[in-house]
Amino acid sequence: MANFTQFIAHVLEHGKPHERSIIIEKLAGQIIQMSQQKFASNVVEKCLTFGGPTEREVLINEMLGTTDENEPLQAMMKDQFGNYVVQKVLETCDDQQRELILSRVKVHLNALKKYTYGKHIVARVEKLVAAGERRIGLQSQNPS
Repeated sequence: MANFTQFIAHVLEHGKPHERSIIIEKLAGQIIQMSQQKFASNVVEKCLTFGGPTEREVLINEMLGTTDENEPLQAMMKDQFGNYVVQKVLETCDDQQRELILSRVKVHLNALKKYTYGKHIVARVEKLVAAGERRIGLQSQNPS
């Protein structure tokens, strides 16, 4: 399995855009399960890093789930491999998506502090929130 996922990761990183699109399209619907496996989680991270904005949006929507409970996202944040995928999402998404994800994650911050891998997410979110507040502060000091 490791060799196959390494091959897929290589194509995602070095392949042509249409090859990436085909892979991401085939993986859609399996992102949550893949994020919780050692080698497959690397493939999901490559999808987020090298996929286009539309493909990234499909993957992010899958992670957010269909209800306000955010079950897929919660499971990923607590998982030993999934938490890295969530961190990659926060790194690669656009500002609007980041705000949405952060609002969903903030609700669970206290609970996440109880999980070894959840603490990684808490640290990343606190860093992003602090950076966002600094950016807003700078913008208000220097109006364009």
